[in-house]
Amino acid sequence: MSKSMLLYTKKVLKGVSFDVTLFCKELKKAYKVLLPHELDELTKWLLSYTQTRPELRQCILHIN
Repeated sequence: MSKSMLLYTKKVLKGVSFDVTLFCKELKKAYKVLLPHELDELTKWLLSYTQTRPELRQCILHIN
């Protein structure tokens, strides 16, 4: 089930990526519920996903 939570989190983050505030809010939620190994995978995905969206990178800095 946890793999589906990670996939769901990615889907939600993609869906709200048009708004930096929403993206940060959803990212904070994800960091509260995902397991440590899922957070590692999410972080790798975020670095890749935000490569072309520099405005979203600030959210990663606030989480770490």
